[in-house]
Amino acid sequence: MPHYCDTAPSHPVHAPYHDHEYGFPIADEASLFERLVLEINQAGLSWLTVLNKRAAFHSAFEGFEVDRVATYGEDERARLLADAGIIRNRLKVDAVIHNAGVIRALRESHGGFHAWLEAHHPLSHADWVKLFRRTFRFTGPEIVGEFLMSTGYLSGAHRDDCPVQSRILAAGPAWARG
Repeated sequence: MPHYCDTAPSHPVHAPYHDHEYGFPIADEASLFERLVLEINQAGLSWLTVLNKRAAFHSAFEGFEVDRVATYGEDERARLLADAGIIRNRLKVDAVIHNAGVIRALRESHGGFHAWLEAHHPLSHADWVKLFRRTFRFTGPEIVGEFLMSTGYLSGAHRDDCPVQSRILAAGPAWARG
């Protein structure tokens, strides 16, 4: 199977994500939440499908504003499940709403989502999966692995010879700190 670094750079949708986002460290709560939402919604689908729907997700989940999404009730759930611009899967929609509430609670327990990630780093992939499964919904091994690689907590987003890798290292991803 070709590596993302082989196929993404020449693709009109994948290239911007590959070159400027994938693997770079993220600290902003809304950005971390967005990445978690996108990874959850990718389950069973192609990453291209999710990237093509990214703007619709941003709109549907109000800019990934955790406080707003955490308060969604039945009216918002129905709105999301009727929105053809996003992936209309009840389990995924419910997980996103629930996980927004979890992230809000992480502010109290750890100072926020980013601080929670930092407090648990470094962990093995298997231990991250156990932690995510205890904390969030709809977070299996693939979702957790991709979320952590995409946000700089696990290595492997790019090959060592990929030109983007040096920029990621310069940005100080958690996995490079050990």
